[in-house]
Amino acid sequence: METRYTHSPADIQRYSTEELRKEFLVEKVFVDGEITLTYTHNDRMILGGVVPKDNSLEIKLDRELGVDYFLERRELGVINIGGLGYIEIDGKKEVMNKQDGFYIGKETKHVVFSSDQADNPAKFYISSVPAHKKYPNVKISIDQITPMETGESATLNERKIYQYIHPNICESCQLQMGYTILEPGSAWNTMPCHTHERRMEAYVYFDFASEDTKVFHIMGKPDETKHLVVANEQAVLSPSWSIHTGIGTTNYSFIWAMCGENITYTDMDMVAMDDLK
Repeated sequence: METRYTHSPADIQRYSTEELRKEFLVEKVFVDGEITLTYTHNDRMILGGVVPKDNSLEIKLDRELGVDYFLERRELGVINIGGLGYIEIDGKKEVMNKQDGFYIGKETKHVVFSSDQADNPAKFYISSVPAHKKYPNVKISIDQITPMETGESATLNERKIYQYIHPNICESCQLQMGYTILEPGSAWNTMPCHTHERRMEAYVYFDFASEDTKVFHIMGKPDETKHLVVANEQAVLSPSWSIHTGIGTTNYSFIWAMCGENITYTDMDMVAMDDLK
């Protein structure tokens, strides 16, 4: 597990491209046969990928978190973006099709991931944050969710937002998690953009049309923007003070995860286009 530390807006004013990428971009999220995790001190979120092939995989973090087992004081969100897989939660095995999700509450002792076929493995994206209360484990299928349909083709931002871990679907302490799919012909996400000082966010971008597809992820204070060029299946850490918006060379999908002191999805501070620089 790699650790990333927090930054103030002043920290990044003179960052080179390489420094910006090192601090905010996670270049390898999914590695075949491995668990790849990043711990950010922004609200102490852990994010990463679990890609089981021939053998099952289990996240085991005790000494690193000062606990006896990974979810002793944490909750966990999972979404599968790969082939057919399984999650075994304290001995109970669940099928995980592509786009299936799961909310797993604190005090769950064992979460074991496996794939149905090694040559088409599941790709479990996970996000975990501190939790103060145990809520029930809930399996979430994309078919259960009525998406928010927003944007329009004229502004290149027509998209569907699927809220997986959200008060409409299940209870959580502070974790929110969802899946945004841009329609063909659309490439902008969340423009006009926003910040939310009361919570941080992380994105993982995927479902790119080709290796040449890239997303220009725009971050920073609204009046002093920076950008990261993001490839398929890479993640970006977004501090609470930063905008988080992007434009792709074609349409794409991403999973967003948020945590902080406010769990209201619409708690956003909108940024006027004239204030962007």
